[in-house]
Amino acid sequence: MNYSIDTNSLETLKKNCAIVGIYSNQTLSNAAQILDNATNGLISTVVKRGDILGKLNDTLLLNVIPNNNIERVLLVGLGEQKPLTTKNYRKVLAAAIGAIKKSRFDSAVVALTDIEVEKADVTLKTRQIVEVFEDAMYQFIDCKSKPADEMTLKSIVISATDSAAQSGLAQGLAISGGVSLAKHLADLPANICTPTFLAQQALTLATNFAAIETTVLDVADMEKLGMGSLLAVARGSREPAKLISLEYKGGETNAKPIVLVGKGLTFDAGGISLKPGAGMDEMKYDMCGGAAVLGTLQAAAELKLPLNIVGLIPATENLPDGQANKPGDVLTSMSGKTIEVLNTDAEGRLILCDTLTYAKRFNPEVVIDLATLTGAVLVALGRVPSGLLGNDDALCNDLISASETANDSVWRLPLWEEYQEQLKSNFADLANIGGKDAGTITAACFLANFTEEFRWAHLDIAGTAWRTGSAKGATGRPVPLLTQYLLNRANA
Repeated sequence: MNYSIDTNSLETLKKNCAIVGIYSNQTLSNAAQILDNATNGLISTVVKRGDILGKLNDTLLLNVIPNNNIERVLLVGLGEQKPLTTKNYRKVLAAAIGAIKKSRFDSAVVALTDIEVEKADVTLKTRQIVEVFEDAMYQFIDCKSKPADEMTLKSIVISATDSAAQSGLAQGLAISGGVSLAKHLADLPANICTPTFLAQQALTLATNFAAIETTVLDVADMEKLGMGSLLAVARGSREPAKLISLEYKGGETNAKPIVLVGKGLTFDAGGISLKPGAGMDEMKYDMCGGAAVLGTLQAAAELKLPLNIVGLIPATENLPDGQANKPGDVLTSMSGKTIEVLNTDAEGRLILCDTLTYAKRFNPEVVIDLATLTGAVLVALGRVPSGLLGNDDALCNDLISASETANDSVWRLPLWEEYQEQLKSNFADLANIGGKDAGTITAACFLANFTEEFRWAHLDIAGTAWRTGSAKGATGRPVPLLTQYLLNRANA
C-alpha cells in the first residue's frame, strides 16, 4: 500500500473515497462537516434519515456524491462525542479499513486525524492509521497454489493539517513493516522456516541495512562456548541449531547496547515429553520471539534510531529422537550452572539461559527477552496482555509506559524469591520446571538465575504472539511495544 500525507483542504482532493467520522448524537466530525458543506448538506441529510446512528464502529458507504472531487464517502461511527481511547480509535480505524479493503476503487483519503483521542497527538494518530490498515491488509499467500483475490485499493492519503503527521507516517511504516516481517516468518510452515532459514533472514537484514551486522554461530561454535543447555534441546532434530546475532550500530561507538533476546523454536513437538497432537501445528509459532526481534531491528534501522541494539536469537527445533535429551538428564549450561531436565517440553528456558549468558559479552545497558514461553500465561492473563517480569523496576516501568502508547499491552507479574524454592533439584543446581503452580513466574525465575549481572526484563508472549481458531495467524506482537520503547529511549 502506498501512503502519503496531504495538508490541502479535504474538499479539494480528488479521490475515490473519503473516510470521515460521525458521533452518536449525529454530530459530524470537522472533516465530515467540510464535506457536508461541499455537497450542499448531502451527508447531514443522510444522517437525519437515520441510515447511520454513529455508534462506535458503525459504517455507511455513500456511493454517489454528485458534482464533487470525492466520489464516495465512508461514514464511521465514533460513539459518544468525547475523546476516544486509543483502543477505540483503533477499533474505528479497523472498521473503516474493513469496510473498504475489498472495494473496487484504488484510492482513499482518511480524514480521521481531526478526531480527539486521549493522550494522542497527530503523530500517534497518523501512525495508528498506518499500523491498523497494514494489519488488515496483510495476507499470507506463500503456500497457496492460486493467488489470493487482488485488492484494488493501492493508495491511502492521510489528511492532516499538522506537519507532525509526516513523523507519524514514518513511524507507522517502519513499525508495520517490522510487524509484517514478524508475521510472515511466523506464518511460514516449519519445513520452510527452519533455523537455517531464520539465519538467512537475519543475513538479509544486514545486506539491506548498512548499520546492521549479522553473525551466525553454528553447533561447533556453541560447543566451544559450552552451551550445553541450548545444544541439548537441538539434539533431537536433524536441523542444525543456530545462534543468530545482529548488531545495529546507530548510537555512539562506546554507548552500551540494548540487547533483545528472542526465542527461536522453529518447531516444538515437546521432545520426549511429547505434546498432544491436537493443535500441535501451531507450534510453528514457537519462534515468534525471534521473529519479533528481527522485525524490531528492521524498524529501528528504517527509523535510523540513534541507539546501539543487539538482537540474539537461539534457533532450533525440539523433537523426539534417540539423541534427544530425556527427563532426568542433567545439563551444564554456558554459565556453569547445572540443570535437571524434568520436562523436555520446558525447552524455551533451556535455550534462552545460554543466550542470556552469551549476552553478557556485549556489556549491555539492559536485556529484554521475549518468548512464547508458557501456556500458563494464557491461564493467568488470556490473550490481551503479554506477561512482564524483571529484576529492574525502572526497566519494567519503561516497558509498561511504552506498551500504553503503542497499544501493545503488558501486565507485570511478581518475581519473588519464594518462587525459587520450586526450582530446587536434588541432583543439579536447578530444575527446569517448578511444578503446576505459577508456571509463568517460575519460568521467569529460572531465567533470573542467568541475569544477575545486568538489568533484565522478560516478556512472555505465548498468549499474544498469534491468534488461534478461524483467525489463526501471527500478530507480530510485541514489535510495536519494543519499537516504542526504543523510540522513547532515542527521544530521552
